[in-house]
Amino acid sequence: MIDQNNNHHDNSGHDDERWMSRALSLAAKAGEINEVPVGAVVVLNGEIVGEGWNQPISACDPTAHAEVMALRDAAQRIGNYRLVDATLYVTIEPCTMCAGALVHARVARVVYGACEPKAGSVVSNARVFDQQEMNHHVEVRGRVMETEATELMRTFFKRRRAEKKAVRVSESR
Repeated sequence: MIDQNNNHHDNSGHDDERWMSRALSLAAKAGEINEVPVGAVVVLNGEIVGEGWNQPISACDPTAHAEVMALRDAAQRIGNYRLVDATLYVTIEPCTMCAGALVHARVARVVYGACEPKAGSVVSNARVFDQQEMNHHVEVRGRVMETEATELMRTFFKRRRAEKKAVRVSESR
């Protein structure tokens, strides 16, 4: 069930903003090492059991997206690749690869910050979680702390464009 209006679908007292704040701090960490600033945390029974941030460039691993890194961390910590009843918080809408990994991990719920109009596969494009033939369905809440997540991305890409421009200018001299 996808909710674009930030409404909860249950009464379990999810503290979405608290956990999204942690994901945002991990996203900032990614940005500091020149990775696209995306961060993710896996929460189970009110505790963080996995954390990750984008690392595909630094790890030379195209699958090292924040969500995958957080799922790997959580699976190792709890000793099971199935993360039943867990919630993943991620600053940007997951891509197709990450959405598939969330289904395979049996994550119960995904909370994301900002939509990703190009590669997002939850609400923006492929809508992976809406496919009826999937053997597991994930509850979704979107646009939690969207302004902060969007600003982190905007600032990162603005800085990156300025750096590339500076290189071009210095090379032309």
